[in-house]
Parts: sequence; structure tokens; C-alpha cells
Amino acid sequence: MNKKTTALITGANKGIGVETARQLGQQGITVLLGARDAKKAEEAAVELRKEGIDAHPIELDVSKPESIKRAAEKVERDFGRLDILVNNAGIMKHEKGEKVSEQTMGAWRETFDTNFFGLIETTQTFLPLLRKSDAGRIVNLSSILGSITLHAKPGSPIYDNKSVSAYNVSKAAVNAYTVQLAHELEGTNTKVNAAHPGWVKTEMGGEGAMMEIEDGAKTSVALATLGADGPNGTFVHMGKPLPW
Repeated sequence: MNKKTTALITGANKGIGVETARQLGQQGITVLLGARDAKKAEEAAVELRKEGIDAHPIELDVSKPESIKRAAEKVERDFGRLDILVNNAGIMKHEKGEKVSEQTMGAWRETFDTNFFGLIETTQTFLPLLRKSDAGRIVNLSSILGSITLHAKPGSPIYDNKSVSAYNVSKAAVNAYTVQLAHELEGTNTKVNAAHPGWVKTEMGGEGAMMEIEDGAKTSVALATLGADGPNGTFVHMGKPLPW
């Protein structure tokens, strides 16, 4: 059985996901790069291995239950347990100038299947392996756009940002789920927290993003490597709490 700390990152073939894997790998952690496209996962793992990181590809589509199940079986077979799960995979579906009432049901369902239901199913499927760890850590990638408090507050940084409504609401749901699961895990060796990475220069972040990818991964990495006295059930960015 593998004695090194092992981390699985979903959506890890690019952007914040692969950078999270890189930073965890630089700490000597074995990283499993989950991606819908097995070839892209392998390509990302090859690049990390060139940097001396113990990286392994794993085919994982969080919107497909059978894919999640197969991935969990592989992790159990190869490593025996899981220490860190970073639920990083996510999508944003919208058209420029689209109003909340105009976003299609297809966009809502597709967004929730990946960002919310896929996250829950991935977590539930891997939780038995995380419970085998002496320090299980679950990081749910959220967003400040999931803050109901800030969305409802005139003058807040996100008050007028309602054009990606399905994404916003899916992340609010992720926050709510994080609180529910944290209550169940209270007093155990496993912690779960929600992370806002920041407005990062990724494919999703777009041209106006302020943060470099390296900085965008830091919140996830910090929550993934919390000590025993670390928080459980929080929503943070760079160590600072955000309003739900």
C-alpha cells in the first residue's frame, strides 16, 4: 500500500486544476490528475513528471456516475486510500448579455450536473477511501459568485454580475453542501471546506482576470494540506473567510 499522501484533483488537465496538482506535487504528494479526456490527463501528467512530480493520469468525468465509480475502483486498487480530494472540475455556460430569465434549462441542467451533482457524487464515491486516511481533506472549488450575501447587497463587487446565473447558483449550492457535509464530518479525521480561487487568468476567467494561475491554486492547496487544528466547513479565499 502506498504510504505517501495521495491527492486526486478533478479537472486537472489544465488551468487551476493542473497548477493545484503541481503545487501539491512539489510538497512530495502523489497527485492523480482527473480529466474527462484520458489523453489530456496523460499529457498533463507527463509534463509534471518532467518537473520531478509523482503524477498519474486518471480518466474521470464527474458528470458520469460510471466514470466516477471506475476511477474510485482504480484509486482503491492502486493506492488503497485517498488523502485529499480537490473537487476542481467545473463549467460556466452563458451567452453574452443573457438575462437570468433567458438562460436555457439545458444550460442550467448541464451546469448543475457538473458543478453540483457531479461534485456530490464524486465526494460520496470517494469518501470511504478518504475515511481510511489519517487526515482526509476535501476541497470544494466554489466562487465568490456563489455568495448569496454579496449578490443581495447593492454596491458589492458582484452585485451586478448576474449574467452567469446558472454558474452562480451552482456555486451557492456547493457552499450549502459543504456546510452540510462538514457537520457530518465534525470530530472525524476528515475536513471539508469551500475555496474561492480568485478571478484567475484561465479559459473560464477570461481576458479581464486579475490573478495569475499560480496564485489561483494557493487557496485550494492550503485547504488540502490543513493541519489537525485547521477549520472545517468554511468558505475562504487566501485564508480569509467570505460571506456565504
